[in-house]
Amino acid sequence: MARSGLFGAARVARWADTALGPGRGGATADGMATLSDATAEQAALDLGLTAVRVRADWDTARLAGLIEVHGGTARPGWRLRAWNRDDSAVLRGWVALFDAWSLAHPEPDGHEPAAVAEVVSAMPQVLSFLQLSAGPVPVVQLLDLLEQRVTELRTERCEITYDPGLEPGAAQQAPDTAVDAPLAPLLDWALHALAAVGALTCGDGQATLTPLGSWAVWVKLEQICVAAQSPAGNIEQTAEDMLRGCGRLRPNAARAEYRAWLAARPVGAAVTQLVGAARGEDALLRGLAFEALRVVGAPAEPDVRAVLDEPTLRPYALLWLAEHDGADPEDAHEVLTREEATWLWVDTAAAVADHGEAPLLVRHLESAVQPTVPALLDEVRAVGHPRTVQVLVALAAAHPDPALAKAVRRAAFQVHTGAG
Repeated sequence: MARSGLFGAARVARWADTALGPGRGGATADGMATLSDATAEQAALDLGLTAVRVRADWDTARLAGLIEVHGGTARPGWRLRAWNRDDSAVLRGWVALFDAWSLAHPEPDGHEPAAVAEVVSAMPQVLSFLQLSAGPVPVVQLLDLLEQRVTELRTERCEITYDPGLEPGAAQQAPDTAVDAPLAPLLDWALHALAAVGALTCGDGQATLTPLGSWAVWVKLEQICVAAQSPAGNIEQTAEDMLRGCGRLRPNAARAEYRAWLAARPVGAAVTQLVGAARGEDALLRGLAFEALRVVGAPAEPDVRAVLDEPTLRPYALLWLAEHDGADPEDAHEVLTREEATWLWVDTAAAVADHGEAPLLVRHLESAVQPTVPALLDEVRAVGHPRTVQVLVALAAAHPDPALAKAVRRAAFQVHTGAG
């Protein structure tokens, strides 16, 4: 259902990918994602559609994340790239459209903006009722529910204004121009807008969620429940503080915490925060940030690819992308060069030295790609990691073999002094 509902949007998105790629001219007239007349006419000609249909499908493609517009240039979103191989990408695109139903089909003229905003805010409760009913519901019953919810919203934001003509202690409710606005026309608009995106059907005075709509509402309810059950209570924290709080959790518990934290935020903002945390000086947070990005999955791919040119993040990004493309996590390290693998070894050792125990640092030697400790020390000195000296000093202090510890201390001294 999601594929069929987004067929037209995907068709226009693929056309844009081919016709509006780099060096082929702008897509928009105003730099604000509005399709220019010339581009719309060209697309209509190429696809055998009307310009009106092209514009509608273009807007749907943007809302579903199949097209991303940057200034006057359009580029395919990750969901379009994954369209043929990843059903979850299609579903995510449809859910994005479902979330934006009021933008996909704007309200008719003549309604108070405040009343429209109230109806949009109240519709999740209406949709939840439809989902729980698991069948047709009379529109008059939905209208009663909508009116109750809007009344609650108005009560919650009730404002009190001061009137010097009133007796001391008396108060006057602030006028609300939307209080008397009829809600039936707005409910009709909302139901038909949701029907247009494939979330429900309307007819004979009743509304029924489609299987896709029922699934989407269930997913939203599940996200709310997950966010409310954060095992370690880090939902309100910044990405850095959340990751720090997950530092001593077992992997499964940490992933549960990542999922709860992510469920409470727009995915784009969450990914930006996680990448920002990875750029910090704490190597432990860098590794944990990419573990959280694994939980994000495909939506994080553009941001992960964007950091491939940053030496600090490149090894982590390469491993993430390899696993995302289907590589076995145990074999993913094969995408790294010897230098990148060595840099990652030092960075991970820095995390262990800062936050772990001495035996863990000693065992970390076994994960090095070099066959011998002397070879490891030679390449560690050459890789130029800013924490090399501290890592080697900590390893020398922790290792029980006096001869090996002495060699590691000598390497640390050579790095510190710049000796060969």
